[in-house]
Amino acid sequence: MAFRKKFAPRRKFCRFCADKELPLNYKNPEVLRDFVTERGKIIARRITGTCAKHQRELTREIKRARQMALMIYTANHDSTVKKKSTI
Repeated sequence: MAFRKKFAPRRKFCRFCADKELPLNYKNPEVLRDFVTERGKIIARRITGTCAKHQRELTREIKRARQMALMIYTANHDSTVKKKSTI
């Protein structure tokens, strides 16, 4: 018995090709945050649907925004340091 898919996956498209007015630069971190996980990793283009050209530009601009301290490199870690017990 063959199983059929219940839904067709939505067609992915490049947001930057569809909307030419959408700025892609490091000075606009609100747009760049949509392409970064909460841990700070850049999301792959096969997941986001961006084209290869814009994914390269997006990666470059995310790295620039990180360098300018507009975005985080990694998630915030627990600042408490566990000390070794002195026995």
